[in-house]
Amino acid sequence: MKDFISKRKRAFRISVRAKLFLSHLLTVLLVLGTAGSYFYMSAAESLMKGLKERLQASAALISQSIDANELRHITQASAVTDPSYLRNLQTLRMLRRMNPDIAFLYVMRQEGEKIFFVIDSDETDKQAPPGQEYDVILPEMIKGFTGAAVDDIINTDEWGSFLSGYAPIKNGVGEYLVGIDMRADKVRSKKRSLQISAIFSLITSIVLAFFFARYLAARFMAPIRLSIGKCTAITAGRLGERIEAHTNDELDQLITAFNDMSTALYLSEQKQREAFEALRQSRDELQIRVEQRTSDLKQINDKLRYEIAKRISAQNALQEAANTDPLTRLLNRRAMEERLEQEAVRNRRSKSPFVVFMIDLDHFKSVNDTQGHNAGDSILIETSVRIKSMLRGQDSVGRWGGEEFMILLPDTDLEGGLVVGEKIRRRIADSPYYFAGKEIRITASFGMAEFTENRGIDGLIRVADQALYDAKNLGRNRIEVARPCYR
Repeated sequence: MKDFISKRKRAFRISVRAKLFLSHLLTVLLVLGTAGSYFYMSAAESLMKGLKERLQASAALISQSIDANELRHITQASAVTDPSYLRNLQTLRMLRRMNPDIAFLYVMRQEGEKIFFVIDSDETDKQAPPGQEYDVILPEMIKGFTGAAVDDIINTDEWGSFLSGYAPIKNGVGEYLVGIDMRADKVRSKKRSLQISAIFSLITSIVLAFFFARYLAARFMAPIRLSIGKCTAITAGRLGERIEAHTNDELDQLITAFNDMSTALYLSEQKQREAFEALRQSRDELQIRVEQRTSDLKQINDKLRYEIAKRISAQNALQEAANTDPLTRLLNRRAMEERLEQEAVRNRRSKSPFVVFMIDLDHFKSVNDTQGHNAGDSILIETSVRIKSMLRGQDSVGRWGGEEFMILLPDTDLEGGLVVGEKIRRRIADSPYYFAGKEIRITASFGMAEFTENRGIDGLIRVADQALYDAKNLGRNRIEVARPCYR
């Protein structure tokens, strides 16, 4: 029975060379697999990021070749014979044919919460005519009316599945955009090419790992085989046998121990092993203490970073709450007063002009009384969005109180201010508001004044208010400029 068990053990024994080969192979494969997975994920992410940047850049570039002023009259399907429509349609189709990755190019118009086709480059019977409503509301498309944007995911509508980029066209910020659709199968094709490259690299890595593991196992086994032969010689009685080989690694210690044993210095050999074991234990204990101390320091640092982040977040939230109107998210009265003081200081230093507008929504109380305060809040929020969309980055707008707003235009005189004010007045008056499915028409009265040294900030606000009062008395929905006689 014992002989049978012994034979079974020998039958299932795995040689040292095989173990070394497998250990090296698995280690190399683990490292290559981890690195390959990381680089594949990074490449896939870079591919999607590159496609999005390409779509966004293309949309921004094409948008500058289309002028919204040529398209404002194209609102109905009957405009398909209009020369402006045909010229811009031909331009979009030419651009689409130049890039095989592009499926469609189109121009959209936004009216309130609705979006309509203006031009569609589709050359099939599914082409959308001018004025057709696009009923799929995409967040990134909405952003595209005010700035370059691109979809985060592939979206699907009646024309198919696409990854799209958007940008506002010239003279049409907030109203018109140009869109570019890349078919989903194009995106998937690029990903598939990346996957094929990754698989090929993985197979190559496996083959190289196989031969590298074989080489390491063979190199490691050479001194072991020599030691086995010398041990067999000692068993036969040739105690003076020595191993004359050097590997310049840990196996040299084994060879030294074998040679010492060969000369009958067993006690010295035993002491050496005991000393080696004590050294190893000391090293392990020291390593454990270092790792524990490192872990403690990491926990303390993580806690400190967390507390600092919480405190910074709380300070930012307090600062925003102190300067922001909670309903419209515009600057509040206090923040606008600080902006005015800063601009006055800059004016005294550089003599750069600036103007302010006092704006009041006409008949706003009747909207609250008839439609409810929720409708009034919705109009205040939408008015804030419309005003901000017409301003530059250095301009400031704030809610002065109730339905009253203030606009600060740095580096602007009365003539330039009138141009901006008129655009904002028309934007409020010409585009209807919507609430709970109802259309609401709102106008606004404007009072404008330019800062002068003798007026000061308080005088500037006072004369702008007087001009606003005159605009109300002269029929509302107009702009009045502060007269020199105002005090």
